[in-house]
Order: sequence, then structure tokens, then C-alpha cells
Amino acid sequence: MIDKKLDQIKIHDLGKRPYQEVWALQKETQQKRIDGEIDDTLFMVEHEPVFTLGKNANKNHLLQNRDQSVKVFNIDRGGDITFHGPGQLVVYPILNLSNYKKNVLWYMRTLEQIIMDTLIDFSIIAKRVEGLTGVWVNNEKIAALGVRIKKWVTMHGFSINVNTDLNYYEGIIPCGIFNHGVTSMKEQLYCLQNIEDVKKALLNNFIHHFMKGEY
Repeated sequence: MIDKKLDQIKIHDLGKRPYQEVWALQKETQQKRIDGEIDDTLFMVEHEPVFTLGKNANKNHLLQNRDQSVKVFNIDRGGDITFHGPGQLVVYPILNLSNYKKNVLWYMRTLEQIIMDTLIDFSIIAKRVEGLTGVWVNNEKIAALGVRIKKWVTMHGFSINVNTDLNYYEGIIPCGIFNHGVTSMKEQLYCLQNIEDVKKALLNNFIHHFMKGEY
């Protein structure tokens, strides 16, 4: 586990953890941040296969042909349905936006930029798609975002498909979007990626955007 403090952001690499455990940890950490008991915190993790539905998700986007062994969680973030699983890097920033910029749109676009900057470090050219949240390679989604903000303190965050088994996405309409597929770094680069290298690049870009420092 990485346990470092970069300026005022504490970094925790949780390794592989069950989704429900980390969801509870996020809620506890967000409340402590609201109460001023801790500094800003960032969690990185891989989950077991799960489908999560945001608070406004359409349940019809969870398809009948899905793998029935995969757990389903109705959660308190924005956005529709998505998948988390092995080989996917999930990042949960618990930040007090009062210390940065109290603007939700700015926060979401900054997270997208961090992801795009990380992908370019691996020679993957990614982009935004107008009117949609997330990061795309051509017409396929490689990273999904969904957040919850309470008293300007964030939780939930984003996921990047690194070596993700994309077959799981056949059981859902990812993010409720019918006319786009999904991809991964492995698929774009034609080989397995070292997720530890992706974490390091991601942290460098995260700190650059939020703290103007370097990991």
C-alpha cells in the first residue's frame, strides 16, 4: 500500500478491495474531511466485478443477459450504470473544493484532463465528446466519471480501463449510452499494461493539476 502525503493530499493505494468496503470508507472519509478532521485524500483501488447504478440511473440499462454472478449496487453518485472490475484503475478523490475552485463543472473537466494527460503518457490520444461525461478514444469510452459532492467535499471519482475484461460491458448499456462502445489501454496498445506504471503517471498528472507539484 502506498501511504504518502503530497503537499496536502494524502495518497492511499488500497490494492484490490471489495466495492462495498471502499464505498463505506469513502463515506467515512468524506465526513471527516467535511468536519476538518483530515486533509484531502485520494484512494486508488481495483474492485472485484460489480455493476453500480447512480442515483438517477435507468434500471433497464442493466441487461437480462448479464453475468448474474456480478454484484449490483445502487449508489449515491451521479451518472447512470457502469462496471468496475479487475484490471481497471478506480480513483476516488476526497477533496474540499473550497481550497481549489467551487465549481462542479470545473472539477469534472479537470478530472477528464488528468485522465487524458495520463493516457498521452502511454501514447493514447483521448478526447472529450460534446454533451457526454467521460474520456474517449475515437468513439469508444476508456474512462468513466461519476461524483457526489457534499458541502463542497467530493467522493466517488473515475475509472480507467487498463487491462479490463470488456466482455462484462455486454451486460449493461454503459453510462446509458447506446451508440458508443468501450475500450481499454490494453486494447489500444495490443498488450497488457503495468497498472503500477499507470498509477504513477496518474498521480503525477493529478498533482500537477491540483497542487502544481510532482510525485
